[in-house]
Amino acid sequence: MNQNGPKPEDPAWSDAVFAVLRAAEIRQVAYVPDAGHARLIALASAETTMRAVVLTTEEEGVALAAGAWLGGQRAVLLMQSSGVGNCINILSLIAHCRMPLLALITMRGEWGEFNPWQVPMGSATPAVLGAMGVHVLRAVHANEVAETVRAAAALAFDSSVPVAVLLSQRLIGAKEFRK
Repeated sequence: MNQNGPKPEDPAWSDAVFAVLRAAEIRQVAYVPDAGHARLIALASAETTMRAVVLTTEEEGVALAAGAWLGGQRAVLLMQSSGVGNCINILSLIAHCRMPLLALITMRGEWGEFNPWQVPMGSATPAVLGAMGVHVLRAVHANEVAETVRAAAALAFDSSVPVAVLLSQRLIGAKEFRK
């Protein structure tokens, strides 16, 4: 199968977000490999002041962010909306201990989705995060991503609360597989 489909609105948003993460003094970048975060992952992996950590499952990233905070560092968790369901139970750690969490979540199951298995969690992501006490911000267009991530980082680290930025599927580009 070949992967084709609509291109992201503007791939330069990743560079702007990376600059925000550097300015916010993020030192650990936890991620489950995801095409929507590929540029951020590459930038973090090349940055000498950051440690990029590949995860086997998303809830490990919540624990990594908690450990980073307890060790005096800031972390960001990069994941896809389909992984949000894996984090529900461990999000209680963040809420109960009043620890900050900054998560950047690429959305699936939205605009131009080809895979019906992505739709349920994509639709439920904002409500599920909200039910667990996570503040949810959303970026739909490239020109608003950096500002949204900056606001989310300030809210998370200045107020010790969990914040997720949902990066719309229109922004990252819909996947389409053809035979």
